This record gives sequence, C-alpha cells and structure tokens, in this order.
Amino acid sequence: MRGTIMMGCAGALLLGIAAAQAQTLKIATDQSPVGLDPHVATAFATQVIDSNIYEGLTAIDPDLHSVPALAQSWTVSQDGTTYVFRLRRGATFHDGKALTPQDVLASLARVRDPKTGSPFASRFAMVASAEADGADGVKIVLSSPSASFLAQLASLAIVPEGAADLARHPDGTGPFKFREWVPNASISLEKNPSYWQAGLPFLSGLEFSIVPEAATREIGLRGGTYQFLPVVDAATATELKAGGGGIQIQAAQDLAYSLIGMNAAVPPFDKPEVREALNTAIDRALIVKAAYFGYGTPAGPLSPALKDWALPPDFPCYVPDPERAKALLVKAGLTPPVKVTMNVLGSIPLVVDIAQIVQAQAAKAGFDITLNVQEAGKFIQDWRAGNFQAFASLNSGGPDPDDYFGRTFQTGGATNVYKYSNPDLDKLLTAARASTDPAARRKMYDEAQRMLACTGPVAHLVYGTLFAAMRADVQGYRISPTRSLWPLRETRLAQ
Repeated sequence: MRGTIMMGCAGALLLGIAAAQAQTLKIATDQSPVGLDPHVATAFATQVIDSNIYEGLTAIDPDLHSVPALAQSWTVSQDGTTYVFRLRRGATFHDGKALTPQDVLASLARVRDPKTGSPFASRFAMVASAEADGADGVKIVLSSPSASFLAQLASLAIVPEGAADLARHPDGTGPFKFREWVPNASISLEKNPSYWQAGLPFLSGLEFSIVPEAATREIGLRGGTYQFLPVVDAATATELKAGGGGIQIQAAQDLAYSLIGMNAAVPPFDKPEVREALNTAIDRALIVKAAYFGYGTPAGPLSPALKDWALPPDFPCYVPDPERAKALLVKAGLTPPVKVTMNVLGSIPLVVDIAQIVQAQAAKAGFDITLNVQEAGKFIQDWRAGNFQAFASLNSGGPDPDDYFGRTFQTGGATNVYKYSNPDLDKLLTAARASTDPAARRKMYDEAQRMLACTGPVAHLVYGTLFAAMRADVQGYRISPTRSLWPLRETRLAQ
C-alpha cells in the first residue's frame, strides 16, 4: 500500500513537472540583444526581452492608451505640472526587495544622468523635481505642463536603487525574471512567483531562441520547435497563413518604420537641399511593393496608427522626381554624382533590401551611395556616436507625437543622433508639449510634420503591417503596435 502511494505521488510529480515544462512558451527571434539594461539599450531585440522583465509607472496597452502599471493611481494638479503617484502594493523586484519610492527616484535620476547616456533622457528633461510622498508615493513636478508625460513614463523602467550590471543581470518587477543567457543562442526567463498581479503570469517561463534565418523560424513554428514568432515579415505571414496547420496570424498597423537617417552636421546632408533631394529621389510606393509585398504605407513623420495626429503622406517631396533631385543638388552647390556612404543594419534582411532599393533609386537622381552593411553591435555603436553620413534602419514610434519628435528632432534630444537643430521646430515642439488643448496640439504637430517631411534629417520610408505568428495552442496574446511583448503576461498554452 505504502509503495503504491509513493508511486502515485511520483507519477503525479512527474505529470506536474511535465505540465510546468509545457507552459514554457518557446519563442524565436531574429536578433540577439546587445545588452539588457533598460535605460540604455533600445533596439527591438532588447525590447522584446525587457518588456517582460521590467515595468514603468505606466504602460501602453495595445490600443495605445496609458494605463496603470507600478503606479496603481495618480493625481494631477490643476495647472498640469504636479503629479503624485501611489505605488502598487505588493510589488517586489525579482531579488525579493520591495518596491519603494526611492527606487523610482533612483531610476529617474539614472536615466537623466548624462553618464548613463540613456536615449530616454530628453523625455524627462521637463522634470523640475522629484521626491517621495510618504511611504508609498512619489511626487514629480514639471517645469511646464507635458501632455505626453504619462505616456513617456511607460519607457522609464523601474530598477532597484543602486542596481549594477543591468546589461547582463537584469532585475525588475515584471511577470518574468531572468534565468539564463547563452550568447547568440538563447535567453530564458522564468515565472515571477511573487508578481503583484494575482494569478499572472499564466506561463511558467519564456524561452527566446536567437534564429537569424526567417526560413528556419518558419519551419520551426510549423514543426513545433517554436510556438510563437513575435514579428514576421509580410511574405512569411502570407506563407504561414496559406499553409494552414492551425497557425494563427495577428496583424496591426506598425508604429515602427523604415528610414534613411542623415547626419545634418556633416557634408553633404548639412544642406537642407540635399536632404530634400534624397527624399525626392525615393519612390516609396515601389518600396512598399518590392520590400513589403504590398503590406505597408508610405511613411510620413507619424504612423497612421496615430489616427488623431498623422497627416497623409502627400508631401511635395514624396513625388519621385530624379531630375528635380539633381536640380536640388546643384542648388546646394554640389556636382552630381554626390558620393555618400550609408551604414546598413545588416542583421535585418528587410533593411538590406530597402537600402539596395534606395541605392538604385538615388543613383538615378545624382547620388552615388556605397552601402556599408554592419552587424548590429557595430551599427548601434556608430549610430549612438553619430558616426555616419547616412544609415538605413528600422525605428520605433510612440503613442504620442512628443514621444518621438521631442527626443529625435529637438536640439539636444536623447536620440537626435543626426545633430539636427531647427530653432523654429524647437519652439513649436516645446509649445505643443505644454499645451493641454488637443486641437491646438494637433495644429502644431501638423506644422511640425510639414517642417520635417522634406528637409528634416530622416527620410521616412514605410510603415509596414506588423504581423505575429503563433501555434493554435497559444491563447490570450494580443499584438501591440508598439511591438512590446507586455501582453505575454496574459498568454497561456491550451492543455
């Protein structure tokens, strides 16, 4: 009898272990992150990992609304400059330490510290002071109202006060905690058993396999080696959908876009006529057809996902005209062909395809572009240092225009790697940020888009359709235009 009971317990234990293992979601991604420090690394490869480890005071849901996260509630003063946040009760870091106001204050200070070199720093330049408000509160005072402040806070990952080596040993409050990183092979996360939201996450863990080849990821999804592909291109999505086999495809309008970045501090792109010439050389509709298989829209400075803000992409320089482009080069005092070296993010095949198309189109318009295809680490290093004439890449957008425009195009912005400075635009963006009148903000951002579209330091190319693919047993996931995997906390595997 005793033996029978022991064997039954052992069998139940084995079944329990098998069930737990079955609840580990196997994910394939195309790139290995350079690091996991949420205040420094902003590449998509890092975001898909960090969005499960870290949380901000707020979060952005799939409908692009700001919702409570580590702040369970907040109040705003009548003049729009003072915010008081009440922290989530029961929230703890993965090392067991309880979340305190000091952690929030330290995280804010770390992002704003020039020594950190955070791309998010300019998002919080308007913070005049921050202090604890009792044992569970934080009061933040702004130098002027900021309509986008709550959305900006979603990008401020809260880390423990005094945290070190977050690039390799992340420690957040999120639903999953870091377990193991095998460089260029895999990253494993496990369930946070002390997560503040009762009952979540449903999964026991996440296993990210680094699989650069799209065909290998597709085969692995069909065969069950992987259960979830967070981002698939249009061609792969079409093939997976046509192949049946219970594969689910979700789609959303992407906030991210393809672009050609131009260094406004070095020749030839220090001249606005040259930046306009490159825009005029590009046939965006052809890029949509050839690189995106028709699943995209020509890109203005704001994604059409931002329905309340984005202008239609009918700017004058968006009509391809090689002869006009040549005339603009001559007007700038240059003699075609104008030689340019373009860094290319080589780890993403779509970017390489786009760069080659632009190279061919620009050749007809008086440019002689040499493509410098780089691995991700070197590309990001040169990007951060402004070590480029031009580059081809993908870039993320944000749920509010200021989230993108302020840090990217305002003088001194944290991601203004282009060294672009336009005093008129600076004044416009500052006024738009401080305005609490949606109609007035709309007019100002309309003007900003027109200022940036043709002579800004970015040639916006295409906003694609964002696809995710998963096996039939993956339930509860909802794709987000931000590409965040925040919804995985509510995802489960059918038994």
